[in-house]
Amino acid sequence: MEDAIRDLRERFGGLPTPAEAEDIWADLWHEEAHNSTALEGNTLVLHEVEKLLDEGKAVGAKPLRDYMEVRGYADAATWVYGQALEPGDWTDGSLITVTEVRRIHETLMLPVWTVEPTPGATDYEGPGSFRRHEIKAFSAGMKPPSWTEVDHRMRDWVDSAEVLREENGTPLPERLAAVHNNFEQIHPFLDGNGRAGRLSLNLLLARLGYPPAIIHKRDRDKYLRAMQRADQGEVGPLGELIARAVTNNLNRFVLPAVAGPVKLVPLAALETENVKERALRAAAARGRLRAVKGADGSWRSSKAWVAQYEATRYQRRG
Repeated sequence: MEDAIRDLRERFGGLPTPAEAEDIWADLWHEEAHNSTALEGNTLVLHEVEKLLDEGKAVGAKPLRDYMEVRGYADAATWVYGQALEPGDWTDGSLITVTEVRRIHETLMLPVWTVEPTPGATDYEGPGSFRRHEIKAFSAGMKPPSWTEVDHRMRDWVDSAEVLREENGTPLPERLAAVHNNFEQIHPFLDGNGRAGRLSLNLLLARLGYPPAIIHKRDRDKYLRAMQRADQGEVGPLGELIARAVTNNLNRFVLPAVAGPVKLVPLAALETENVKERALRAAAARGRLRAVKGADGSWRSSKAWVAQYEATRYQRRG
């Protein structure tokens, strides 16, 4: 992850803002809104998410709640990335504030709340407000604190996030995992904690110059097991999951867009529907794909060279 981010910063000027690279962020929002809501049981598939977010069309015959969940998540994600990279007067220089966390939750939950409020919620527990209910222990045994502790625990949590700026010998993914897990342990809201926690994690990542981490629905069980291990103080598996998610988004969405057709990027950023990274690596090793092997042993090529390779892939060589 660090090698890929170093490449992005040194060769391409770092993470582009949403205004600079609207298409990149649109693709990321589609993926994130689909997968993060699917982790919580949302039934919309990716093309239904794209239709809803791009055209405002509710295709399919899914429950209205599902459409509103995706709409709210996409609105919150849009706010998060704009806020992270161009904060204006919102931030005091902290990596994240309690006000920002509450704004994320309010934007996230307001659309679905208008059609289906959380059962049992009081007038003081709407979108953006901390819970005033006790939460039962989770299936693995971890019990969130009493609601009377939530406010001061969240203030401590935003202070603890500053550890992400420090070089203290612990790899950044493990520090991110600890911060993210602590948010979910506090469980500050009556509903929507998983989505709000992942959006808050992505606000932190973007402010540190990293693309967001999207936990895919296919990794739901792995994610939940990693969170349970983090509850016991073992943050390595969750840190690895976050690092892989960040690197995957960097290679899939960011590097191909900012590099243009001729800049050299890792092969993982150049795979297409027809040619995957493994095939590109084999072609580079055989000399069929123009590529440069770095001192670290990894191959780099360009969009133009990959296009040439695809055009001549099945031609016999003399």
